Amino acid sequence: MLSFNGMRKALLLIVIVLGTGVWAAMAYAQVQLRTLPASAKSAILGQPQPMPNVQLNRKVLQLAPGAVIFDQNNRIILQQALPAGAAVAFTTDMNGNVSRIYILTASEQAQFNLK
Repeated sequence: MLSFNGMRKALLLIVIVLGTGVWAAMAYAQVQLRTLPASAKSAILGQPQPMPNVQLNRKVLQLAPGAVIFDQNNRIILQQALPAGAAVAFTTDMNGNVSRIYILTASEQAQFNLK
């Protein structure tokens, strides 16, 4: 038979194990699911450009101050890490500068009819 303290410890252990599983599932879902802005346009990345430029669909555009680039796992990456030829979605600010770039997954490419 377990004593009262033994039962409390066992219950605490169960709560910790279940709680860890819930947090892990939430973290996985957060990485796997992302919502792209409705105003995002699709493009194919061109050759690397000097800062602050980026080539999208053979057109050289300027990155906005504070622009953010996300990889397929929704991690922030630097401009130098952009892979040429990758399918992306991007948004622009009120000046027409690129403010966000999202490197698209295969399923996201299907949404934009890119291959």
